[in-house]
Amino acid sequence: MGTRRGTGDPATRGRTTIADGVVAKIAGMAARDVVGVHAMGSGLTRTFGAVRDRVPGGSKSATRGVKAEVGEVQTALDVEIVVEYGVSIADVSRTVRENVISAVERMTGLEVVEVNINVGDVKLPESEEDDEERPPLQ
Repeated sequence: MGTRRGTGDPATRGRTTIADGVVAKIAGMAARDVVGVHAMGSGLTRTFGAVRDRVPGGSKSATRGVKAEVGEVQTALDVEIVVEYGVSIADVSRTVRENVISAVERMTGLEVVEVNINVGDVKLPESEEDDEERPPLQ
């Protein structure tokens, strides 16, 4: 008589838990890949993030502008973006939603039930002439 090993499908012998932050990182990277997305997060979030990015050892936060709520088999996401001036906000939002859903479902196996997108700002084009006309800050 040999030693009997576990029977059944190995996938049923334990549980995998995916943290909210993992899903948020995946969603953040997928959203940043969309043409027309200038930045992620609100103005305040971006300001704190810029400070954190300059600190030695600090890194760009892949979760900036993304909030994920993860259940056992489903997830819902809130994504805040800044779009570039001149792009179609509807088209950019649709593409962000498609990229986020595809990446999260493919990488985690979770069902994405919703991706809410908040466009918090528009990045306006800056011309060098305008910068030269402004008086220097005192």
